[in-house]
Amino acid sequence: MLKLQGIEAGYGESMVVRNVNLEVRAGQIVCLMGRNGVGKSTLMKTIMGLIKPRSGSMHYRDSDITSESPYLRAKAGIGYVPQGREIFPQLTVEENLLLGLEAAPDRRKKLPESIFETFPVLHQMLHRKGGDLSGGQQQQLAIARALAPGPKLLLLDEPMEGIQPSIVMEIEAIIESIKRNREIAVLLVEQSLEFATSIADYYYVLDRGTIAAEGDTEQLSEELVRKHLTV
Repeated sequence: MLKLQGIEAGYGESMVVRNVNLEVRAGQIVCLMGRNGVGKSTLMKTIMGLIKPRSGSMHYRDSDITSESPYLRAKAGIGYVPQGREIFPQLTVEENLLLGLEAAPDRRKKLPESIFETFPVLHQMLHRKGGDLSGGQQQQLAIARALAPGPKLLLLDEPMEGIQPSIVMEIEAIIESIKRNREIAVLLVEQSLEFATSIADYYYVLDRGTIAAEGDTEQLSEELVRKHLTV
């Protein structure tokens, strides 16, 4: 599904991500973990094409996307929910969701009913501005917008950050339903070790811009957690 080989990326003269090899298989949930500031969001932006890699290659569904624009990556079926959500506050909920359809391969103009079945609160708020929603509701909107065009790979950058526990539970349930259906692969940046190990099939630990550890989540040891994840 997605394969990174020797990816190096950063900002200006600063190299943040160094020689990263990473793979997400079809229908798999992979968790990217690490302390704050180690390059997780930079790597996610690089996968989406918002940052151009200095070296290395990226393949998605057997196609080389290393030089593709973010728009073409979205059209190819990569959905992205950035850290901080980045919804359009002056647009309505419906307008935010319709923008997600710009990436739909079949040029659909109507939102799928499954979006409102998954996020019923958004159906009640279609005509409210995105900026008027709570943080948790904005996060649901951001995920719904990414799911609207029917992606095959979903990038989630800390989707539970800064939102109330009740919404955290709802988002966890959504990710769990994605795992059950196995129709969408997910690369998830998550700080909650408990949730990451319960939901993910495989993990990578990023430390100082490089992959310090990887493996099946049931093999995640206390020693590794202390070494790379605890502050």
